[in-house]
Parts: sequence; C-alpha cells; structure tokens
Amino acid sequence: MRKLKLATFVSLDGVMQAPGGPTEDPTGGFPFGGWLPPFFDDTVGEFVGGALGEDYDLLLGRKTYEIFAAHWGHSGDEMGALFTTIAKYVAAGPETPLNWNNSHRLEGDVAEAVAKLKAEGDRDLLIQGSGQLIQALLKANLIDDLTTLTFPVVLGTGKRLFEPGDHARTWTLVETKHSPSGVVCSRYERAGEVQSGSFAMPDPNEEEAARQARMRREG
Repeated sequence: MRKLKLATFVSLDGVMQAPGGPTEDPTGGFPFGGWLPPFFDDTVGEFVGGALGEDYDLLLGRKTYEIFAAHWGHSGDEMGALFTTIAKYVAAGPETPLNWNNSHRLEGDVAEAVAKLKAEGDRDLLIQGSGQLIQALLKANLIDDLTTLTFPVVLGTGKRLFEPGDHARTWTLVETKHSPSGVVCSRYERAGEVQSGSFAMPDPNEEEAARQARMRREG
C-alpha cells in the first residue's frame, strides 16, 4: 500500500493560503498573497526537494489543480516537466476540464476514492495546497506523513491547515531543521490517538475545588 503524504507551507498561525503570489488565491479578500518568497532560501529549497523526492503521484483539489496546471504546465523547467509527466489525481466535478497531461478525476466519495487509490498503487501520493481536500482526508485518517515548512510571519486571516474538525491525533517528529531566514522545516509521521495526562494534585484543596466547580458552571 502506498503512503499519502502532505507537504505544505504555513505561517506561524497556520495559514496556508496563497503563499506564492498575490494572484494565486485571493478568495475571501485575502490581502497577503505572496508571503513566502521573502523568506525562501537555499535551506528551504533543499528541504523541499528532499521531502518531496521524485517517486510520487500528485493528489490535488480543484483549485490547486487549476493553479498548478496554469503555472507548472507551462513553466518549462525541471519541476514543471516532472509535474506534467507524473499522474495527477484530482478531486473535481465533471464541470472542471482536466486537460493537463496524465490527469485523472476522482469519482464518488473523495475519502473512499483516495482509500482505494492508496490500496491499488505502489507510488506514494503527495498533496500540496488543496485545503478542503486535506480536511476531508484528515477526518478520514488517511494522511500518513506530514511535512510543514513554517514561516516566521503571522497573517491573522486566511485558509488554515488545521480548521476545526474531527481530526485530533498525535504525530511523531522524524526530521527537522531551520533555515537562515527563520523557516522551520519539519516532517512528521502519523502516530495515534491523543492521550491525556494531568499535573494536578490527586486531592484538590478547597480553592482548587471551587475553581473547578466555577469552570463547570461557566461551561
């Protein structure tokens, strides 16, 4: 079974929208498109290259597919040639044309389609961008590997990697480094359910018992 990997650029407050440029994704009136390039350096580039590798197929949502097809499908560089050659599986309805070479539409329930895709192939699947698709696959517990490049900027608005939803779980850090520009590059593997513990005293004193009671009343 192949792994499903997620690689994404995020701000300190978890925003992943439009890192590459002002026109990339201005939906919702997002005013900070292009927040990534000022921090991009050789260390970031090397980590991205190592994290992505070359032996994978792409898994994309509709908006990210359109961004990639319009850019990488016409770039003429090495990355564009790779993305054009490999298979691209797209979560998009029939109204979206898939004219980019070697593009395939996911049919039916997206989580079921991706689970089937993982079971059938031998090349890992890589998600980039595709926020809505990420949310669905996190909820279905289908993402195996998470690479985040966290940039030293707080945006305060925009689409976030982890929106509120049913995807609480733990991840194991397997690799990390930081760049001269302050970008923290980390790779995690899916671990298990969230475990809890407590530093509280086993027998709370009167003040602590009153505080707990007040918190329960306040909901």
